[in-house]
Amino acid sequence: MTAINGSAAAVTGAASGIGRALAIELAARGCDLAIADRDEAGLAAVAAELAARGRKVTTHRLDVSDPAQIRAFADAATSAHPGLNIVINNAGVALLGQFNEIDQSQFEWLMNINFWGVVHGSRAFLPHLERQKAAHIVNISSIFGIIAPAGQTAYCASKFAVRGFSEALRHEFWLNKSPIRLTVVHPGGIKTNIVRNMRTGAGITDNARRVESIERFDNEFAKTTPDVAAQTIIKGIETDAPRVLIGGDARFLDLLQRFRPGKYFTMLQRRIEKERAAAAQAK
Repeated sequence: MTAINGSAAAVTGAASGIGRALAIELAARGCDLAIADRDEAGLAAVAAELAARGRKVTTHRLDVSDPAQIRAFADAATSAHPGLNIVINNAGVALLGQFNEIDQSQFEWLMNINFWGVVHGSRAFLPHLERQKAAHIVNISSIFGIIAPAGQTAYCASKFAVRGFSEALRHEFWLNKSPIRLTVVHPGGIKTNIVRNMRTGAGITDNARRVESIERFDNEFAKTTPDVAAQTIIKGIETDAPRVLIGGDARFLDLLQRFRPGKYFTMLQRRIEKERAAAAQAK
């Protein structure tokens, strides 16, 4: 098992959302941190919040779509924190649009961050983690790495890929008697800015679609706070959980997909339509 107190962790996407909540919660539990993000101002704000915790915190500007930057981050983080034994590949982005509304460059942009960022992040830290007595990798997938709704072709492709990569890598660690454990995380709707910050498909010219998507996510789907998500993930690290589902919605959708693998989307759409009709009638 990987103890949090006395450990050091690298966290990507740490300037906001789940990454920020993880940094704060880890520091509160006695963990030093190397926090990374493209948002340098956001990183500085998180570092200021952590200053009172008395932990060693280093900040690193990082674009996870660039393998060279990830390697440099791993080198800098492990140099600053020689005992670093937890890596959380959390950075991620979203993209609005059905498959015929997003172009190839946008699809690749998302995959480079959501999937390749996880792969390169795992690879860059692997030699260092292998030398630790106990170490842990956390890869953030999504409930959309378990179910695949319409309008999420790129996002689902990336998150299903993270899931498959992570499960296979975990099994390799087990077979090779590695000191590294791996947890793949499937959050449901979390109250973060990922949808507000999403890019819009090149084929979408109506901004109303974007506004509607943001409002629907905020009002209907974002049920869990980043703080709760962080606490759930850390529990998964402490218990060496192979898989973590965050939120009642994620647990429900996981079961629905298991029992109705070919029909879950139709059933889910009907349920959503009924709930919307009831809400409209109540107004």
